[in-house]
Amino acid sequence: MSTTHQTVILSHKGEPLTITTRPTPKPGPNELLIEVHTLAINPVDHFQRDYGVFIKDYPAILGSDVAGIIIETGSSTRSTLKIGTRVTALASTFFTPGNDYGAFQKRVLVKEDFVSVLPNSFSFVEGACFPLAVMTSWNGWIWAGLEPMSTIGSGTSTTTTTSTNEGVFVWGASSSVGTLAVQAAKLMGFKVYATASQQHHEYILGLGATRVFDYQNANVLDQIVSTARSDGVSIRIGYLATGDQQLAVNTLDALRGTDNAKLAIAPIVDSELKVPDGVESAFVSPPQDPDELRERSRSIFVNWLENKLAAKELVSSPHAKVIQDGLESVNGALDELKAGVSCLKIVVEL
Repeated sequence: MSTTHQTVILSHKGEPLTITTRPTPKPGPNELLIEVHTLAINPVDHFQRDYGVFIKDYPAILGSDVAGIIIETGSSTRSTLKIGTRVTALASTFFTPGNDYGAFQKRVLVKEDFVSVLPNSFSFVEGACFPLAVMTSWNGWIWAGLEPMSTIGSGTSTTTTTSTNEGVFVWGASSSVGTLAVQAAKLMGFKVYATASQQHHEYILGLGATRVFDYQNANVLDQIVSTARSDGVSIRIGYLATGDQQLAVNTLDALRGTDNAKLAIAPIVDSELKVPDGVESAFVSPPQDPDELRERSRSIFVNWLENKLAAKELVSSPHAKVIQDGLESVNGALDELKAGVSCLKIVVEL
């Protein structure tokens, strides 16, 4: 195996990424070295490139989502992770600082708790669509009071609702995070009331939503509330993946009746957001304590995602647009995402 590999680096804020070669690192005891076959682009990536968001030092390697094959294992990784295993992984410097860990490179180090085995029934393109969206959606649901696994390490026990009329609300359901939030809530047994552009309604219904509403409709708040009441569905938990934060808060406020409600918000919370009494909102984020973060990531990636992929209970979402020009195409992919996409995940093949 070569001792070096290609990567794209950000030398300074606001500059294009440039291709370079860097030494290939060795995995630590609980780490894996992955040969990246595909990487996916997320909105945070272009914010990092253009505005330096979440970057402490330059040069920096960006990116979070990869799928590929394990080419080297640490001394203490779990037995299911062997050389040659196909995996999907969250390869981000958000949680593990240092350029050995950023996704935009041909070989990347990943902590084992951020890795899920990728069955042969999923392509590498499909696999790259999962990691950050799964982590972000579950951080929101957990903050709101839901848990991916009721017993850490059990691999089988998933929290579900016992009520046939209990629902959740997902605003911006056609986004990458929104589609995974819909699927996770559906798998827990909730009725999912979602918003998306009209052209994506059938797709979101196919992912498990009970009702989908056009957020561009001037009467969307009244439509959601009246439909939920007509259906006899109680909604006290919401997730905003993207879109109008104030309208989402107002909608959940109208839905909650006399109960308290929680709205998890994936983007940075609008500083002018007015949250009424009875509704709590928060930016979704993982635990800051290292031990809690390990427990959280293992719960999500090992106990939930890995099991759901093996059982074929999840689909890769949203639709993938594949770019086959390797690392040279990452800048263009970031520009395309920045210009705006709808119900689309941009995936680069290496």
